[in-house]
Amino acid sequence: MAKRYGGKFSPDEKAPSDTGTPKRARAEVDPAGGRINVMFVPPIVLLATTFSDGARGLTAGLVGAGLLALGAWLLREGVQAEAAYNVRKIARRPAIPRKIFAAILTGLGAATAVYAHLGSASDLLSPALYGLCAGVLHIAAFGLDPLKSKGMEGVDTFQQDRVARVVDEAEKLLAAMTDAIKRAGDRRAEERLAVFQATARDLIRTVEEDPRDLTAARKYLSVYLRGARDATIKFADIYARRRDDQARADYIALLDDLDQNFAARNQKSLLDDRSDLTVEIDVLRERLSREGVRLE
Repeated sequence: MAKRYGGKFSPDEKAPSDTGTPKRARAEVDPAGGRINVMFVPPIVLLATTFSDGARGLTAGLVGAGLLALGAWLLREGVQAEAAYNVRKIARRPAIPRKIFAAILTGLGAATAVYAHLGSASDLLSPALYGLCAGVLHIAAFGLDPLKSKGMEGVDTFQQDRVARVVDEAEKLLAAMTDAIKRAGDRRAEERLAVFQATARDLIRTVEEDPRDLTAARKYLSVYLRGARDATIKFADIYARRRDDQARADYIALLDDLDQNFAARNQKSLLDDRSDLTVEIDVLRERLSREGVRLE
């Protein structure tokens, strides 16, 4: 669907002057890019080249294509999980080593593909060697999954689990908002929503790094985000039916208010953390002074 181009100096007489966005949304790049998508090509090629090779060749081709496709899908999931792990300062290792399983499946798929093209069904050494090489090359190209958690020293795992549940729900709400706003087909509303989502994710990261902030931020990450999702869905439905400029202005004003409130909550959490550190330092200094230890 074509979208009308607009900029700072572009004429827009019909649209009311919306509140200017205080900041730009971060550009998010899909970690599973082109080189991951290329891994879905070998299964198609294998099917095409074994379709007329008889029962043995076709069966082996189907099995090999299935293994390769499953390996490519697991690789995509593993790369995305690793990207989420790298973004966070405190993160648990992935529960399932998807990239390792992807390498194993790719090796098995390559071995099955070689077997499907062999003239002799008794030669199993060649497929095994090709499969081993494919698995090793897969690991060399895409690496392994994170095998240990980071930043978890001294963290209450029970509290961290509570945070994980709230964060997962918040991310689902943000994703639902992204899907809903696409129906409106309005670039300005999409950009403003992206800015608010970046602010909301800043608060999410703050809560992840210090689970003690969950109690204060839970209302923002559940009640307010759920209300924002419902408002986004209603706006998208209304604006898709009729290009109501007033509805867009009201929706953007709502996002402005939410953005300011989320940013203020995040800033307060950071200040509270700093105050807690100051108190702990003062208490430590007092204890040391009682014991006759002087700090230079």
